[in-house]
Parts: sequence; C-alpha cells; structure tokens
Amino acid sequence: MKYVLGAQCVKCGREYDAVPDLTTCSCGGILDIVYDYAAIRRDVSPRDLEDCRDYSMWRYRPFLPVEADSAPTPLRVGWSPLYPAPRLARALGLKALYLKDDGQNPTASLKDRASALAVVKAREAGADTIACSSTGNAASSLAGNAAAAGLSTYIFVPSRAPKGKVAQLRIFGSTVISVDGSYEDTFALSKAAIDRWGWYNRNAAVNPYLSEGKKTVTLEILEQLGWRTPDYIALSVGDGCTIAGAWKGLKDLYAAGFIERLPRLISVQAQGCCPLNRAIQTGTPWTPMAENTLADSIAVGVPRNPDKALNAIRESDGIAVNVSDDEILAAMRLLGRTQGVFGEPAGVTGTAGVKKALELGLISPDSTVVSIVTGNGLKDVQNGIRAAGEPMLVRPELDALLDAFASHGIAP
Repeated sequence: MKYVLGAQCVKCGREYDAVPDLTTCSCGGILDIVYDYAAIRRDVSPRDLEDCRDYSMWRYRPFLPVEADSAPTPLRVGWSPLYPAPRLARALGLKALYLKDDGQNPTASLKDRASALAVVKAREAGADTIACSSTGNAASSLAGNAAAAGLSTYIFVPSRAPKGKVAQLRIFGSTVISVDGSYEDTFALSKAAIDRWGWYNRNAAVNPYLSEGKKTVTLEILEQLGWRTPDYIALSVGDGCTIAGAWKGLKDLYAAGFIERLPRLISVQAQGCCPLNRAIQTGTPWTPMAENTLADSIAVGVPRNPDKALNAIRESDGIAVNVSDDEILAAMRLLGRTQGVFGEPAGVTGTAGVKKALELGLISPDSTVVSIVTGNGLKDVQNGIRAAGEPMLVRPELDALLDAFASHGIAP
C-alpha cells in the first residue's frame, strides 16, 4: 500500500502494521489508518481526478488502504448524486442546501462503502467468509457485496430489523441469525461466533478499514462541490462509525492539500437514543441509553465507536442535535415532497437535524449545508407509509372519486 504508513490506536497511541486482518488495539481502542500525506501531496492532485473515468469510490485509491493489485468489488459503489436542494432550502429558510443521496448505492445505503472495502480486505487476508452484526444496512450491504465477490456471510441482526432489510439478506444468500435481544446483545453474539470460527470481521467498531470506506462519502462531496468547503455537513449518528469516517475523509483531504479549510459537522441522533450527543451536550462521559426510536439504523444504545465519533464532533467544532420520531417522519415527507428523495428514517435524520438546528438558532440561515441521506426509504416501507399515510380507497365510480376528493379537501 503505497501511501499507508500503518495504524495507530486513538486511545493509547500504539502503532501497528496495516495487515489485512487488523482489528482493535490491545488496550481495547480502535485504530486509525495513517497515511503519508506529504507523498500524496507530491504525487496526487485534484487535477488527476478530473481525468479519472472510474466513477465509484475506487477513484480515491491514493486515500484507501488497499494493495495496488487488489481488484475492486464487482458492484459499483459510490459516486452517488449530490443534488442542489433549492426548494427544500427555501422551506427551511436556508441559503444553500445540498443532498447527498447515498441511498443510490447498490444495496441502497451508505454502508456499501464500508462493506466494499471489507470485501477487498477479506480477499487480501485470504478469507472466504465474512461476518458482522448490524441493525440492518451494514448487514445487507455486506451480504450483497460479498455475494457479488463469491464470499460467504454470516449476519446477526436484532429481531426488530425491518423486513425489507432482512429480505435483502436472504436474497443475497446470507446465513441470517435474528437475535431476540438488543443491538448490544446482537453484537456480543456475533463477536463470540467470529472468535469461535475465525471469520473475517466486518464490524465497523472493530475493523479500522471500515471507516476508510465510509470516508469516501465526504471525498465525493468535496469533489462534487469543486473542492469548495461547505459550512456544515449533517448526518445521522448511531454507533459513531459513519461520522468518524466522514471526518477522517475531510481531514485526509485537508492534510493532502485538496481543501483549504474544514467544515463543521452536525451530529444528529434520535431523541430516544442519543448517548453520543448527550455526552457532547452535557460535557460528561457517554452512558448507555435505551434503543427507543423508529430509526432502527441509528438505534444504538451502546455505541461501538464512541471515541472516534466524539473526537470528530469536538475537533470539527460540531453541533449535536437530537430529533424526535415525529420530526424524523416529517423530514421523510419534506424531502420527498420538495426534492423527490425517498429516505428511510435514519437516512433523513440528518436533514431533520438541519431543520432543528435552524429553529434553535444553532446555525445561521446564511450557511451552506450538505445533508447526507444515508439510506433509501424502500428499506423501511412500513415507516414510509406511517410518514405519508395510506392512499384513498374508492369504488370504481366517478361519484365515489368526487366524494373522496371532497372528504380530503382536494380540488383538482
């Protein structure tokens, strides 16, 4: 790996070689991959990317910890659209807003970025089986990307995981273990099984390469903005791995001279499960919380990557905002009706947080904001219907249609 120097623990600072099956430090801390930024500055520039026709996450190979001869995953992951969102910006009272629609990845979530890198690293390690625990999206992304690469998967999900996500797992041929317990219980069982059978570990709070895949979302955002840094980037937060990866990507770009300043992060959690934001807001150590939210993908009461996540929010001088389930459902409707983007509950939580931050006066209406939509609404149709409501049911007669229109206040 030309530009990778190694790995370093975020807790104790111990250094490690960047071997393919790298996990956590002996002190229990998670590792960061360390790059030779001076060499990247010398060899790579934004102009090189202008000539790159690989419109996927693999266009950023100088910033990724993979061997030069490692083949990318078969599925096209990354280069999701960044939409200007003027109608939504006007509705919120914001100067400029962009939506990064990562629900357009192959299995319909941002987690494809992490899973694609996991598959490559598993192949480098000579593994033929990968395993993880997940509330849903990490699981389906691993199942799809591994299936395309010919690898087997064992996936552990809480029994509350939405049926759409579980259906993806089964379609992709995974061995699925539905755990009658919390996400914490699910994670613990997956760890025990991985230790027992020696499967490659895709759990993002254990495997430091996963954040490296996730960081490509912010590499793309900045390139798609012409390397102009927005004031804020907003995203939903569960176990902390995604916000940690997003911040790592931004710091990589800054260290390599691709951008001149760093944006601030907006960390958005569900009000019913916000252990990381609560720590930021109170200035106290994080403590576990109940998983009391419909946004299953971020319902993580015991976050597995708290150190990196809290560091990212603090280092960026970020803002922590909590939103209710009703505000999340309202954001689903607002995104759909103003911009035609269908996000799952956790996928739109970042945008719900932008609205809340404006209402609370935490950000200026003159700001430029990017909100990352992390997952597609078809992942969780039940809550989509809950947000939008059931359709009108009418008899096949014009008079019945007129009556229905009148009862709903519709005047065509």
